[in-house]
Amino acid sequence: MNKHFIILPLVAIALVGGGFLYLAQGDTARLPAGADTGREPVFTSPRSEMIPTVNIAEVKPWKAGEKPVAAKGLAVERFAEGLAHPRSMLRLPNGDILVAETNSPPRPKDGIVQRVMNYLMDKAGAGVPSANRITLLRDTDKDGRADTKTAFLTGLNSPYGMALIGDTLYVANTDALMAFPYKEGDTKISAAGRKIIDLPAQSPNQHWTKSMVASPDGLLYIGVGSNSNIGENGLERERNRAVVFEVNPRNGYKRVFASGLRNPVGLAFEPKSGALWGVVNERDMLGADLVPDYLTRIEFGAFYGWPWNYWGGYEDRRVQPQRPEIREYTKRPDYALGNHVAPLGLTFADKMKLGAPFTDGAFVGLHGSWNRKPASGYKVVFVGFDDGEAGKAKPVDVLTGFLDEDGDAHGRPVDVTADAQGALLVSDDVGGIVWRVTMAQ
Repeated sequence: MNKHFIILPLVAIALVGGGFLYLAQGDTARLPAGADTGREPVFTSPRSEMIPTVNIAEVKPWKAGEKPVAAKGLAVERFAEGLAHPRSMLRLPNGDILVAETNSPPRPKDGIVQRVMNYLMDKAGAGVPSANRITLLRDTDKDGRADTKTAFLTGLNSPYGMALIGDTLYVANTDALMAFPYKEGDTKISAAGRKIIDLPAQSPNQHWTKSMVASPDGLLYIGVGSNSNIGENGLERERNRAVVFEVNPRNGYKRVFASGLRNPVGLAFEPKSGALWGVVNERDMLGADLVPDYLTRIEFGAFYGWPWNYWGGYEDRRVQPQRPEIREYTKRPDYALGNHVAPLGLTFADKMKLGAPFTDGAFVGLHGSWNRKPASGYKVVFVGFDDGEAGKAKPVDVLTGFLDEDGDAHGRPVDVTADAQGALLVSDDVGGIVWRVTMAQ
């Protein structure tokens, strides 16, 4: 692997006095808006960035009364606020919502490289300590706003994925799958957790989130991101990473279900076909017009290309040695969501009551870019489906306005799920808010 890619995201940054000055000239997108989305996205030649584009939105939190912009026919209000970096969500059978207040484990602070990286994370609103907590939100009077907020589970280790099977709540910490006893209606779990299996968290644990979904037959599927951009830290550090695991929680047996997925964060089962789908964050530093993050069916035994290939066979020649034979069995993703949009949340519309055109398809939370000009993502979109497959139409904006006209971020959408009334809930980690999207009255 080419070792200089370890430092490249930091080359453009210089230490000046007590603060940081970073160069943000970099590469600018040349494709027309929307050309990088859909089943047939447009591809350009790679524009390898020896000095990366750094275009991080300044965080200017929502003021009282401010909110994102909902699509025509929809309305949005605050379901809960005052949360500490809310990320993944899970709706329980009684309608309670669990939200993980979480962030990456503590990162090293020694040396200029780590200092610069921490500065950039702070600038993007991602540098706050992890609360290591799962909070329960309950709307007792069904007025569309949570009136109960309790610390449901504490003392976790950068939790992300959550799944309920019977009377057991499973939580995917960054380093282990844990099981906790669950009783419907309780507002707190005090019992100690039981470890099912370890999960890869070896240093530097770059993609720390461990997404998770339960299948109807009681198996767990856990997404584990890569430990690098393109394997530059050595493939030995990528063992059991860039994969989706299938886990039997009853006996702890696990196997690699699919591989070559750089960072599979959102996972969900499509209701008509019963197939597992996911959203994946692709590689950086090939220019503003590459590589599209994507939504795809995740098939057993399939290989999706990382780090050698992208989008079914385009070779990333930065990765050495090359593996041209891999192209023969690299699966092409189903649907491009756009370049550098950072999709994190995925849910399907079968439990929603938002009306046409949001009746058959997937909602996706796009967290937003850090190294693209102009910025991309920072919104929630809807991808229409036809008979269990992603359709030919372009994504439809559902919730925008997280990024203002000055390029400042009021918030960043993460996860998406349905509440018990059929509204769409959207977690906003920078804003500390869970938004609720309904049909306009």
